[in-house]
Amino acid sequence: MAKHHEGGCLCGSIRFIAEGPPLRPHTCSCKMCQRHSGALTASWVEFPRDKVTWTGPGGTPKTWRSSEFSSRAFCPDCGSSLGAIDDKPVVALLIGTFDSNNRKDLKPEYHSYRGGRPRWWHIEVD
Repeated sequence: MAKHHEGGCLCGSIRFIAEGPPLRPHTCSCKMCQRHSGALTASWVEFPRDKVTWTGPGGTPKTWRSSEFSSRAFCPDCGSSLGAIDDKPVVALLIGTFDSNNRKDLKPEYHSYRGGRPRWWHIEVD
């Protein structure tokens, strides 16, 4: 059986199963991630689009076009941010949405847009 990760939104309407190893786990402090997540730093992991299945009763998340190459995904019922669905065949999921977000393969490997964080906010990724 393939390794998989499960997760979803706050109300449970939007659920997902992501198959296989996650790609590029990282944190990001860019302004877009801050506004999307409401946090100073967002924690992300990517999966090929064909390895993510939306399983909850709400179906696929609602999306909002956020850039030339990506749309932000969220639950239309509770408003929870879920991640980003890129034009290239990638789904980037927020690590906080995973049921078991303490798994080793989800640990961020690097930090993007470190300069976007307030000077008092310190991120350490080892």
